[in-house]
Amino acid sequence: MERIYFVSGIDTGVGKTIATGMMGRFLRRQGIPAATVKLVQTGCHGFSEDLLLHRQLMEIAPLPEDAGGLTFPQTFDFPASPHLAAAKEGRQVDCQAMAQAVETLSQRYPVTLVEGAGGLAVPLTEALLTVDFVARQGWPVVLVCSGKLGSLNHALLSLEALRHRKMRLAGIVYNYCPEADPLIDQDTPRMLQEALARDWGGAPLVHLGKVDCQAPGNTPMPDFQPLFSHRQEDLR
Repeated sequence: MERIYFVSGIDTGVGKTIATGMMGRFLRRQGIPAATVKLVQTGCHGFSEDLLLHRQLMEIAPLPEDAGGLTFPQTFDFPASPHLAAAKEGRQVDCQAMAQAVETLSQRYPVTLVEGAGGLAVPLTEALLTVDFVARQGWPVVLVCSGKLGSLNHALLSLEALRHRKMRLAGIVYNYCPEADPLIDQDTPRMLQEALARDWGGAPLVHLGKVDCQAPGNTPMPDFQPLFSHRQEDLR
């Protein structure tokens, strides 16, 4: 098991915050006190809303590192791509601070789950995409997908972006919320599993059903273990 995993979506609003919180919950149920991080959040005033949802889903009190902002190292008020939200405030995303925050947490917790903002091609700065930042860190990626229209295209393009950079893929989380046409929810996972078998050494696809965020204990827990067990020795 790696110490750090990066959780990305195929685009925004696909359920990566819920997936991150549920993965953190799963690990803690396995006796692994995982930490979660919201790497950068825009449209945020003060404490990261996504991080609050992580803790709610994990059913734990705030971590000591939450109070000082180590678990949400960059926040901006304007709801836009990080590079634009930062520019609106006369700032720039501090990529070194983000990398250092994650590294610090990885020394304190056995596993750290790092949730990004939006999809892989979201610009952190004028010159740096999220995917390239993650590639520099060497973090394996968990890709969150759903059956909403356009998602198969976005998922396959995201996989191609990872493969082009010879990055590691821990696997895909297929989220069934928001609800999609049942036929799409049958076909899209099938297509993705074929891609995983062909190009990613059989990396796993985990199905995440609808989550009751107010009472996460009522939600059946998926088996996320394959995501944390998969190894890729040689990417094509």
